[in-house]
Amino acid sequence: MTAVVEKQQPLWFLANLATIKVDGDDTGGAWSLVELVGARGDMPPLHVHDHEEAFYVLEGRLTLFLPGEELAVEAGGCVVAPRDVPHVYRVDSDVARWLAIASPAGFERFVLEVAEPAEEPTLPPLPPAVDPARVTEIAAGHGIQILGPPGALPA
Repeated sequence: MTAVVEKQQPLWFLANLATIKVDGDDTGGAWSLVELVGARGDMPPLHVHDHEEAFYVLEGRLTLFLPGEELAVEAGGCVVAPRDVPHVYRVDSDVARWLAIASPAGFERFVLEVAEPAEEPTLPPLPPAVDPARVTEIAAGHGIQILGPPGALPA
């Protein structure tokens, strides 16, 4: 069941705190913007999607893993995960806060469908209560293919 949320409402999305800042309805589907916060070591499942995704780091440090590349980015830096290229990020500071910009929009709809409203604007309790098969199924409906578990790196 998809939760009904208001824009700017904090969400617990996997192991992250997420806030949808701009959704596709605001841009005619051209792009979306989601603010995320994660703790050291956080890595989503290895995945690939049919949209471009930029990570603009506001605080802390992320590493983006692409096939044959590791791109470290610190506060004030930005890195792009091209469409149709397997990738995953890792939080390499105690806490990181970043903006995920997706073009075209749609990533924010995946976040909404997987997340639950945060009880408070903090990182969710660990471990997050997610069903990997459910996340994989929902992801597929949003142009995202899960290729491996959290911690897996692209070849």
